[in-house]
Amino acid sequence: MTIKFNSLKINTNKNFEIIDITAKINEIIDIDDGIISIFSKHSTSAIVVNENESGLLNDFEFMLNNLISDKFSYDHDRIDNNARSHLMSFLLSSSETLPIKNGKLDLGTWQSVFFIELDGPRNNRTVTLTMVGE
Repeated sequence: MTIKFNSLKINTNKNFEIIDITAKINEIIDIDDGIISIFSKHSTSAIVVNENESGLLNDFEFMLNNLISDKFSYDHDRIDNNARSHLMSFLLSSSETLPIKNGKLDLGTWQSVFFIELDGPRNNRTVTLTMVGE
C-alpha cells in the first residue's frame, strides 16, 4: 500500500464561484488504483461532486442564496462580516473521498468534482489530496 500527498492552489474571482477541479485532480493522481481524499482547508469553501451543467450550477447558487438570506443580521458578522459564507459551508462538505481506477477518478458519467468558493475573491485557496492505494 502506498500513501501520497499533494495539493492544489486555487484563485477565485467572485464572492460565490463554482470551479470544476476534476481535470486538475486527474493530472495529479499518481497511483493506479485506490482512493483519494479531497479536502479544502478553508471554513468558507466546500468540495462537492455533482453534474457540470450550467443550469444546475445556477440553481445551486440560487438555492443557497435563498436558504441563507442576506436579509438577516447574523451574530458572526460582528467579527468579519462573512456569516453567510460560514453558514453555507455548514450545509456543504469540506471534503470528498472518491475511488481511483486506472490512475483517474472513477466518477459516474455526469459527475465532476467542484471547489465551491463562498467568500471570495481569494488567492491561494488550498485543497489537499491524499491518495491511498497501489
